[in-house]
Amino acid sequence: MRRVPLSAGALVAVWVLVGAGAAQAQRTGYSKEEFARRRQTIMKETGAGVIVLFGNDRRDPGTHFRQDNDFYYFTGREDVNAILIMAPKTGESFLFLPEQNAREVMIEGANLLKDPKGAETAGVTAVHPLGYFDEYLARNGAAQGLQIHTRLSPPDTVDGARSERDLFYARRSRIHYNDQLPIDYYRIAKMKDRYPAFTFTDVTPKVDAMRVIKSAEEIAVLRRNGRLSAEAVRQSMLASRPGVFEYEIEAAAMGTILKGGAKGAAYAPIVGSGPNSCVWHYDENSRQTKDGDIVLMDFGADLDYEAMDITRTWPVNGVFTKEQREVYQLVLEVQKASIEAYKPGVTGADVRKYVADKLKAKGIDPGTLRGGLGHGVGMATHDVPLGEVLREGMVFAIEPALYFPEKNLGVRIEDTVLITKDGAEVLTKDVPKEIAEIEALMAARRK
Repeated sequence: MRRVPLSAGALVAVWVLVGAGAAQAQRTGYSKEEFARRRQTIMKETGAGVIVLFGNDRRDPGTHFRQDNDFYYFTGREDVNAILIMAPKTGESFLFLPEQNAREVMIEGANLLKDPKGAETAGVTAVHPLGYFDEYLARNGAAQGLQIHTRLSPPDTVDGARSERDLFYARRSRIHYNDQLPIDYYRIAKMKDRYPAFTFTDVTPKVDAMRVIKSAEEIAVLRRNGRLSAEAVRQSMLASRPGVFEYEIEAAAMGTILKGGAKGAAYAPIVGSGPNSCVWHYDENSRQTKDGDIVLMDFGADLDYEAMDITRTWPVNGVFTKEQREVYQLVLEVQKASIEAYKPGVTGADVRKYVADKLKAKGIDPGTLRGGLGHGVGMATHDVPLGEVLREGMVFAIEPALYFPEKNLGVRIEDTVLITKDGAEVLTKDVPKEIAEIEALMAARRK
């Protein structure tokens, strides 16, 4: 075949065609109908005005792009610098995307503005250039009720709750050179300056009320992630033996989830051996393990914008010492009793009473452990708040723990559970946690 030289213009044209196809292949485990249903639900709940949500504004170097959770929840789109407007009066939804020059298309791939069927692809009423966003508000604001519902609360991220974001902002601002407004708060201030006649309302409580109860499609993804993350931790157990470094144990889990289609870890993996097992959020993972060490691993995958959260503790040599066994068994009894208590209508106080009664009947003194409810899990590892009463469709992690720094002994056991109409389904059940199961797995590793 004779090679035909391409001009610079022709080369750009080739990249435009290739990029357009690539940009439309969004990675998602959900149907377009799922996002349309969510948009219609929030519009029905909100009433007059328009709902405005911003996508993330940049790709962080060295990482895969991850969209803003709330924006993704209603769009399923991973477009950078995008804005979503939902108009409850008409039931319409509009995406606003940046116009790209040829070089941007060549480097990043084309967005939906290059696609004649872009609105159909995204499942929205229309796709507009970002330059039309302010004009849309100016043209339609009065007719829609001069009200903007947007996120006045902090965003959450895959590894951080909304309340944690405000905490991090406060810590950063201890140095006055760092006290610039976060991008979300800057956007709010900008809109309020530009549209002083509008009333601004925080849409976050309505979004959180939706996100706390998982849909059938979300539950399907969470179940897949539970199996994948459990297998990852299981592989880490198999990879551990005295002398390996903590990062080698981490690598076994990371390889498993990436092969399984995850974008990455839902948070910085914690692999703490020996003294590091007592540091709650230790994530250096640099120590070389020693015979007799306990290993505490806290890990979960980020799969299709759903997180998972598992902690397992095991002896690096495969056999618990008497002291390790006693501490471990106590933590396990509290965790199992808590899970038994979970069902719709139950409160944290109910769980604590059940755990106390259960352990008392067995003649076990729980010490400082009381059981209870854990933290929500979903698009964020520390997801939107659960509330006071459990309801069907909630997903959360339960993680009792005991730490003895003076003995280099920390034990935490964590599973992610789904509340069903009858009780609780442990999504991460496939990774061993009974002492006999752990020791049997570790023995099989040595053969």
